[in-house]
Amino acid sequence: MMHNWFTCKIRFEKTLENGMNKKVTEPYLVDALSFTEAESRIIEEMTPFISGEFEVAGVAKANYNELFPSEEGAADRWFKCKLWFITLDEKTGAEKRIVFNVLVQASDLRDAIKKLDEGMKGTLADYVIASVSETAIMDVYPYEAEPDVKPEFNDADKR
Repeated sequence: MMHNWFTCKIRFEKTLENGMNKKVTEPYLVDALSFTEAESRIIEEMTPFISGEFEVAGVAKANYNELFPSEEGAADRWFKCKLWFITLDEKTGAEKRIVFNVLVQASDLRDAIKKLDEGMKGTLADYVIASVSETAIMDVYPYEAEPDVKPEFNDADKR
């Protein structure tokens, strides 16, 4: 399934542990078809969780080719993993590196690399982990179709 990921930044007033209120901007990742749908979906997703007013401070296209979420309770952070797939150019015989970005949900850096390797297990191409860095992403909202919605065309799911 093809995903179009957008980073949506939400600006709102948050109550800190010491009781003080502070304006914060937090990024979230949303799967949507357009900038407009991404903004609409993040508003829908965030409304139950934020008391008071909030605004969508920005929506930007995110360049992630793959996402490896985790069900573990300790895996509360998102890591951006930049991979290089190494291919040979048939005409020149030179090595080419193709960049592939993966977002991994893990508890720490070591766990992220472990989960990345697990997720890439079935890959036939050689790859190199170029970098792994923690992101500020708070949560990810993939697109999920309603269970009772039927496709417009009968053979739509046979592709």
